[in-house]
Amino acid sequence: MDNDKQMQEQEAAVTEAVGEMEVDRLEFYGGAFTSTLPLVFFIIWAIVLSVLKLVTEEALVLGMVMGIAFGLFFVKSKWRDYAQALITGMAQPIGVISVIAWFWAGMFAKLLAAGGLVEGLIWFGFVTNLKGGLLVGVTFLLAGLFSTAVGTGYGTVATFGILMYPAGIILGADPVVLLAAILSGAVFGDNLAPVSDTTIVSATTQEADVPGVVRSRIKYSLAAAIPAFIMFIIFGGGKAGVENPAVISQLEEQVSPIGLFMLIPFILVLTLALMGRHLVTTLTWGIVASIAVIFLTGTSLTTVLNFSRDELGNPVVGGALMSGIGGYFNMAILILFILAAAHIMELAGTMERIKSFFLKIINGVVRRAELSIFGIVAFLNVFITINTAAEITAGPFVRQLGKEFHIHPYRRANFLDTVSSSLGYIFPWSGGVLLAWATIKGAAQQFGFLPIVGPTEVFPFVFQGWFLLLVMLIAALTGWGLRFEGKNGEELKREEFEAYQK
Repeated sequence: MDNDKQMQEQEAAVTEAVGEMEVDRLEFYGGAFTSTLPLVFFIIWAIVLSVLKLVTEEALVLGMVMGIAFGLFFVKSKWRDYAQALITGMAQPIGVISVIAWFWAGMFAKLLAAGGLVEGLIWFGFVTNLKGGLLVGVTFLLAGLFSTAVGTGYGTVATFGILMYPAGIILGADPVVLLAAILSGAVFGDNLAPVSDTTIVSATTQEADVPGVVRSRIKYSLAAAIPAFIMFIIFGGGKAGVENPAVISQLEEQVSPIGLFMLIPFILVLTLALMGRHLVTTLTWGIVASIAVIFLTGTSLTTVLNFSRDELGNPVVGGALMSGIGGYFNMAILILFILAAAHIMELAGTMERIKSFFLKIINGVVRRAELSIFGIVAFLNVFITINTAAEITAGPFVRQLGKEFHIHPYRRANFLDTVSSSLGYIFPWSGGVLLAWATIKGAAQQFGFLPIVGPTEVFPFVFQGWFLLLVMLIAALTGWGLRFEGKNGEELKREEFEAYQK
């Protein structure tokens, strides 16, 4: 009994201590916007390193850690509260979901590559003469299809960066535009997929149903995708591919259609995703199917997983499964720190200050309200570079502004998602772009001829993202697609809503 009582007292003490550690508010010298200093420091750090071509994953993590440490000296609250807010921010489910998606998609993509799918795609390109700009356009379409089915833009970047980037370089695609096409495909699916976390968040935060939101945004997605596809064809070629004729001749002799059998697990993943299966379940079946096809086609299973020792006798674990996970450890740490810095901004009241600013300039005009929604979401995405986290932060503001002007939930959700999905793959410091850069760096270790495109180089060419932003800006300025919310939640055009009001 004494032991039970002692244990209960210890549990109560722990519970009380944890409760005391919960932080609801942080104050900074200089006001709420001083809380942006950690992310501002990181953004400047990332841009400078990228321009100087000195950027590495470890250096980016260091920049984020330095930024958070820098922000500590401007905290008016207790330092322990700042530290606790940092830990709470890193523990958010959004970060965990992103890391899981990367690991599973990374293993799946590496298995497809280990099974020879890259070589199979190269063989197909040689046989059909699918090269240059046309190949880049097709890459955009395939990446858009994959991301729409699977529902993860990050997983699409990981998969296509490992598969289509090496194949495209050999077949004469422009490296920068090819990588931009992969990012644009991720934008398309992240924005439109019913199972995408951004789609679900945008719908639920605006109190809307997911199918209705998806139906209402198809016109915006396609209005951006059609000119983007044309631009990728125009600007995606003009390169000779691998310039060494001997390398080309050797490749033509070595590559074979055998690797195209790896399309079976790829199609399986697409099918399961379209059936509504969970991302982890879908990719797990894809991983199992990939291993089976690798075995059946006669490829050594040591490409999947192998154990050995280096020259010094140290144990080494290799193979596709290991490299699929290992390539994203640094990025996982970086994303968790970024989420922590964004959480600190939220506790400082920065978001409330932003909302108050926009409410003052709207002054009862619907067009200004939609432009303000556009601006709020875009501004938050500058600092919160994980689009889902930015949506969660912006969601309550968008809902409040939209409800005051009776803007329909579908419309509000579309502004929230399209802007976030676009900017999450455009900014050089955004999670999507940094992930793409890390992915092709890993691919270059396997294919030595691959050029490594820097985050700042790809910035202007993510056509789907830029066109989607332009489409939504035009929609806000002109009222194209504007619908108001009726008494029973129905969509009403302006004249119908005005008659309803009377």
